Amino acid sequence: MRERLLAAERVKAIEWKHGRLHLLDQRKLPTETCWRAYDSAAAVAGAIRDMVVRGAPAIGISAAYGLVLGLAARLGAGDDWRAALEEDFDILAASRPTAVNLFWALNRMRERLDRLRADEDPLAVMEQEAVAIHDSDREANLTMAQFGVELIRKHNSQRQRLMTHCNTGALATGGFGTALGVIRAAQLRDLVECVHVDETRPWLQGSRLTAWELAGEGVPVSLNVDSASAHLMKTQAISWVIVGADRITANGDVANKIGTYQLAVTAMHHGVRFMVVAPSSTIDMSLENGDDIPIEERAGSELLEVNGQRFAADVEAFNPVFDVTPADLIDAIVTEKGVVERPNTEKLAELMNRKRLH
Repeated sequence: MRERLLAAERVKAIEWKHGRLHLLDQRKLPTETCWRAYDSAAAVAGAIRDMVVRGAPAIGISAAYGLVLGLAARLGAGDDWRAALEEDFDILAASRPTAVNLFWALNRMRERLDRLRADEDPLAVMEQEAVAIHDSDREANLTMAQFGVELIRKHNSQRQRLMTHCNTGALATGGFGTALGVIRAAQLRDLVECVHVDETRPWLQGSRLTAWELAGEGVPVSLNVDSASAHLMKTQAISWVIVGADRITANGDVANKIGTYQLAVTAMHHGVRFMVVAPSSTIDMSLENGDDIPIEERAGSELLEVNGQRFAADVEAFNPVFDVTPADLIDAIVTEKGVVERPNTEKLAELMNRKRLH
């Protein structure tokens, strides 16, 4: 299966070339393919904040490369580069508050910096660590896809209808995708009759990105407005809702794109299984439950305007980017370390103590 998954790769959103970070501008898709190059930590932080790059794993990978760019500039300035680099850590950490992969990647880069020996080249070491974070995420995607598709087959070996929310594919990760990676693997196993894709307001990641990725690979796709999900679960025999995550707490509560919580409630009512797919770097064991997760709120203009042109009434807008799905609504969390069914604190702790299975 791993070889088939690799052969099916079509899309990537992050490239590190010649000492610069190149990002596919996801605000322009699907009508325009536009790559942008970045050469400073502040510029990368801006790209994360402005949604040029999005998706928790991709944000973490980009931040790691952003630190490499920051270090290159600090070394060239001849100052106390360790002290100066703290500014870059802070700028990148402030770019998005909810996705824990961002902080995981920054902490991993800091830990490697703290282990730096006197005979090592700081820039070479940090670049190597950022590339390792990127490569590790790609391998995790492949492993999660295999675990997830086996879980689907365990419950139903026939072709079936799946539903997903937001974008969790190659555009959101360093490789094949999390939830979308499982769906791609299911397609390769001939388990997919149709994938129902929520449009995902207000940035339309479902209609612009997920539908584009899947259609480009010949996966049967049907796009729907977010509010049609209950009707579809009632009438279309959907077997699984499969989503990603931006942060998972110690008890198994999951922060993901706004609208995920109501999907989980609706799935429970209709007897539809609910799967969360995320690398173990998304699990934040320092937070007891979902009430502790900081929820990013973005400008109300994202709801009130299109391309800078106001179309809504003269009112204020509430625009949270994420919500929290309680663990008791989740059938399974799939990571590269294994699968946790009916997650709770004990099961998550046991999972985090494992080594990678593949």
